[in-house]
Amino acid sequence: MTLINKNSRRDFLKASALATAATLLPRLDLLAAPATQHAGLQLYTLRNELAKDVDGTLRQVAKIGYKEVELFGYNGTYFGKSATEMKALLKDLGLAVPSGHYTTGKVQKGKGTLLDGWKQAVDDAATLGQKYMVCAYLFPQERTKLDDYKEFADLFNKSAEVCKAAGIQFCYHNHDFEFKAMDGQIPYDILLKNTDSKLVKLELDLYWATFAGQDPVALFKKSPGRYPLWHVKDMEKDGDHTFAPVGTGSINFQRIFDAKKTAGMTHYFVEQDQTKGPALEAIATSYKNLGKINV
Repeated sequence: MTLINKNSRRDFLKASALATAATLLPRLDLLAAPATQHAGLQLYTLRNELAKDVDGTLRQVAKIGYKEVELFGYNGTYFGKSATEMKALLKDLGLAVPSGHYTTGKVQKGKGTLLDGWKQAVDDAATLGQKYMVCAYLFPQERTKLDDYKEFADLFNKSAEVCKAAGIQFCYHNHDFEFKAMDGQIPYDILLKNTDSKLVKLELDLYWATFAGQDPVALFKKSPGRYPLWHVKDMEKDGDHTFAPVGTGSINFQRIFDAKKTAGMTHYFVEQDQTKGPALEAIATSYKNLGKINV
């Protein structure tokens, strides 16, 4: 039997306590909220993967660390699942769904568009717990003249009224074409001017706005509080300015996130329209690099 004096025992207990604390540090780190804890993903990035395996793909999204997703492709179902089925799946994976993308239905016809089955789309969005419904895109055939944008502004206001009745905010998502002058006017300005600023908010795609030569921060200052949603994607430094995972390109995201209060931002979603390698690897890189930004 080995005898331990008081000093040795005190040193032993101190060393044991330090060792125990050291083993707990990783767990405490896991409990600490990472900077990207509310990072979302626009699922269009994984459209090819979802076409093959919805459940497995969403499981990978959650495994990377994303906590929110933005849906797309609603046509009465979500990738073949009812609103109730999709809600259960997302809940099991710990994924919230604050937003979804939709089209007008003027060119790409089908149920669940602004012009066909909109009330049902709103009801299903409410079932999922969505707080936002976003018109994602205007097809080239839909926007050949300035009057087209004025008509869409009216449609957005009407669609937004239906959303409002269900406690949902309507938004419009930009690309670059809205910033190209048409008959001496900027279509984006027409949409902003002719829509009710409370009924119709904006989801700013940071890549496309930058690609069009716009400064996101300047847009926020011009219409403060009107940009609750953002799409976060980076731009390659090459001559073509192609899409890139967040943190690997040329966009200064810290400067933009520093203006989030001016924008009124509540949710942001990683999106990469096209990826050079596996899409899951790209979104994992974006998630990791968002952790280096004070969001």
